[in-house]
Amino acid sequence: MPLDMDDLDDEDDPRSRLRRSGETRGPWWRPSSTTGRVFLAFGAFIALSLLTTAYLLFKGYLEHDARFRIAGTSDIQSTGLSQVSRAELLPVFGEDIGRNVFFVPLSARRKQLEQIPWIQSATVMRLLPDRIRVSIVERQPVAFVRNGREIGLVDAHGVLLGMSPASMAAHHYSFPVLTGVDPGDPLPARATRVAVYLRLMADLDSTGQNYSQNISEIDLTDPEDARVLMPEPGRDILTHFGEDHFLERYQRYRDHIAAWRQQYPRLAAVDLRYDRQVVLQMASGDQESAASAANASDGKPSADGPVVKKPSQSKPVAKNTKVRKTALREREERGQRRRADARRRLAGVSGHGAAVVIGALSGVEWGL
Repeated sequence: MPLDMDDLDDEDDPRSRLRRSGETRGPWWRPSSTTGRVFLAFGAFIALSLLTTAYLLFKGYLEHDARFRIAGTSDIQSTGLSQVSRAELLPVFGEDIGRNVFFVPLSARRKQLEQIPWIQSATVMRLLPDRIRVSIVERQPVAFVRNGREIGLVDAHGVLLGMSPASMAAHHYSFPVLTGVDPGDPLPARATRVAVYLRLMADLDSTGQNYSQNISEIDLTDPEDARVLMPEPGRDILTHFGEDHFLERYQRYRDHIAAWRQQYPRLAAVDLRYDRQVVLQMASGDQESAASAANASDGKPSADGPVVKKPSQSKPVAKNTKVRKTALREREERGQRRRADARRRLAGVSGHGAAVVIGALSGVEWGL
């Protein structure tokens, strides 16, 4: 049956009257009348003023109450110290003694602490009511560094670390000695050289054989050529490892060094940077020249037995001045041709690279 909707409205219901009049009432925090909005704004202002006043009073209490003042150095706590002493750390907080703990600039103190060479990173925090706690992470040395007669340490980032000889002995450090890491060089340059050293050591130990233990000294003056001083009976051998393929070149050196030393007792340096040849250098005053070889598949000499020739001996010539000049000129021309041929071979012009001119350490160049 159809219903009469008008009968559902109650004449006495306030909501019905509001609907008929078109008026609606919103939530309490959004009054519809002007008076309600004024009272709401005034109440919010009063509440905000009370909160602000309470904050300022509490802040003043914290800042000026004597219980929050740092009384002495015993209130500066530190953890993680090994190489850095408290005597080095405390001067950073010297002006904070007697200061309110809330006035200590933590960020500035952290930066000052990280200026100490042995400190890699620092964390500074407040401990209420009146203490400062410092957590230190120290740098870890990775090698010895020699500059003149001084021996120091260096970390993986190229930061030079000072330590007394007695402390080094007490820590039982066992590192190779690096040269070429100059304190006058900028930090990025030192970091680049140390990175070459770390790659070299990691590559030598990659097979688990710990070949790095056989390394005594590394010259990193040229970061593209790690020159390693290999300890051998009677005489250390200066070995050029370049900047990559360290393990492969080390194994090549170990495989042939005994034969090279037996054949050339005055061997002083080995250059392993070339893919198809090894250059051997003799000590100053030696009357030998060594050469390297490439693959022996075509009958050419290989690296197993470097080709060696002694300088050709000049035959006695007549005392005639013209004959002597002619012999000297011919000898000079032969030397120029040999040096030019050696340069072509070193540059890869030669197809096999069977022979290479070797320069003695004294600077004398011998031709084949």
